[in-house]
Amino acid sequence: MNPSFDFAKMSFGEAAEMKLSGMNTFVARCGYTGEDGFEIFVWEENAVKMWQELCAQPEVMPAGLGARDTLRLEAGLCLYGHDIDDTTTPSEAGLSWTVGQARRAAGARKFLGSDIVLAQVADPKNMVKRLRTGLVGKGAPAREGAEILSADGEPIGTVTSGAVSPINKTNISMGYIKKPFNKKGTEIQVVVRGKKSPAVTTPMPFVPTKYYKAP
Repeated sequence: MNPSFDFAKMSFGEAAEMKLSGMNTFVARCGYTGEDGFEIFVWEENAVKMWQELCAQPEVMPAGLGARDTLRLEAGLCLYGHDIDDTTTPSEAGLSWTVGQARRAAGARKFLGSDIVLAQVADPKNMVKRLRTGLVGKGAPAREGAEILSADGEPIGTVTSGAVSPINKTNISMGYIKKPFNKKGTEIQVVVRGKKSPAVTTPMPFVPTKYYKAP
């Protein structure tokens, strides 16, 4: 593809316009897998050609949506419409860092949901009642919609994503659990097809991320 751009100087999260194989592209060093990688954006008429160019590289192997979803779950990354939606606040999802300092400053212009969002960011201990939490369990994998119970059988949350981790070779899930049951190492239960299975809360990511940082 003979790109003239020095990708080694691009840090994670940076992007640039460039030509690849004669095609105008927008390349971002980012991704949804927890690994170092790039996303390439091309015009619609060049999509098939770019795909063929990429697959022609000896070090490239195509991977499907299922592989991507497992990787993003191992990395503890949210999927909109599942782990976050318009009923979820940044603080509940562990994403308070996405609320910029300019948004938090006194006198800042209001935004949709700002009263609740900023109150939670300012006082998460008292204002946030549930938190996105990682789970490692036994039995059948606890997938989206599975109920989460305390060790005593009290309903305390719901699973939003779940799968078998190919790296850790165990069942992993994430979901929202009300405090204080979200604390690391708390023994809980998940209900899968009407059967209760033991699980324990754990920090995320389940697999350490490997995002690239330029020297």
